[in-house]
Amino acid sequence: MPTNILMPALSPTMEKGNLAKWLKKEGDTIKSGDIIAEIETDKATMEVEAVDEGILAKIVVPEGTADVAVNEVIGVIAAEGEDASAAAAPAKAETPKAAEAPKAAPAAAAPAAAPAAAPVASSGERPFASPLARRLAKEAGLDLAKVQGSGPHGRIVEKDIEVAKTGGGAKAAPAAAPATAAPASAPKPAAAPLATGPSDEQVKKLFAADSYEEVPHDGMRKTIARRLLEAKQTVPHFYVTVDCELDALLKLRGELNAAAPEKDGKPAYKLSVNDMVIKALALALKAVPDANVSWTENAMLKHKHADVGVAVSIPGGLITPIIRDACHKSLSQISNEMKDMAARAKARKLKPEEYQGGTTAVSNLGMFGVKDFAAIVNPPHATILAVGAGEQRAVVKGGQLAVATVMSVTLSTDHRAVDGALGAELLAAFKGYIEKPMAMLV
Repeated sequence: MPTNILMPALSPTMEKGNLAKWLKKEGDTIKSGDIIAEIETDKATMEVEAVDEGILAKIVVPEGTADVAVNEVIGVIAAEGEDASAAAAPAKAETPKAAEAPKAAPAAAAPAAAPAAAPVASSGERPFASPLARRLAKEAGLDLAKVQGSGPHGRIVEKDIEVAKTGGGAKAAPAAAPATAAPASAPKPAAAPLATGPSDEQVKKLFAADSYEEVPHDGMRKTIARRLLEAKQTVPHFYVTVDCELDALLKLRGELNAAAPEKDGKPAYKLSVNDMVIKALALALKAVPDANVSWTENAMLKHKHADVGVAVSIPGGLITPIIRDACHKSLSQISNEMKDMAARAKARKLKPEEYQGGTTAVSNLGMFGVKDFAAIVNPPHATILAVGAGEQRAVVKGGQLAVATVMSVTLSTDHRAVDGALGAELLAAFKGYIEKPMAMLV
């Protein structure tokens, strides 16, 4: 029986993607693990791996198609000997587009953009799992629906399959709903719409028709605009600024770089000030754990690890790769991870789990000569640190005027989760590590 290839959900929040390129053509033989297509999200370009075998009988969605909904049929795989020409018809019929649904249908009847795995040869909804995990599960005869995922957002990864092979890692059965539960039909109050400002036409009327060029927004710019608008309108921001002296840190950085061993004829690492800022912020969150939190309406999520996102400018916008558990990593590890992820971010090759989540973030504009600024908190983070340039300034030490290299940093906090005094405590801990950097090596 022909098997549908569905548009994958490459992250739990993905709803649409662009089918950038087919790497196989109709009639090609497909083996499990083959890369069959490339999908563009707003932040990255991802490869799609097949988990079924057969012949690529039909390409339903041609390459270059934008805004393909998650779980929409994009192609069909037929088994050896099956009639490939007859495969496409049922594939289209099984997954009608939302536009074809009756207008009176309730919202719950629409196809859910539920998290699915990147491997997408499927005739139904699949658990959220990595391509390698899917292949190992298939070889071991495991049902992925019964495996508990330990990766980001509950994604099933290789180690979960290994645990499941030994008899562990099974999902608990869902508890039955209590008889006294509130009726499911009880409507929830609608959220107030976000203000969006003047319309396109109102803005265009302010300028002469031949005085500008209209450049349509791409998916990344739309996502940045939507999330930051939501953040500023829903997160009560509070700002705390301190000046940090950098002379001791710059001296230690120079000594560590000079002592770097060679690897393949090059230094094994080259630390930047930003690498040390990441480490200092992670250690500060470990020292002030009440600030390492995320706000939800019903509870505060207190994180066990300090996962620091770092804003990286890429063509058309920015992305925030995450240094996981940064407080327990060496400066050289942080430096090398950051260089690798920044390079892949610019090539739009980061995996969703490498830029989604995190517990805080750093935005550094110091390399552009910016003295100080305030960044916008990006939920689920409760804090973000804006880092300015290090510059020589006059300071008073022991009643005497002196010159020191000083860097201004501003901590933006979600005031629902991190109060002013707590934010000040976190920033004081950060300043301590920056001004006494040897503590970061202990």
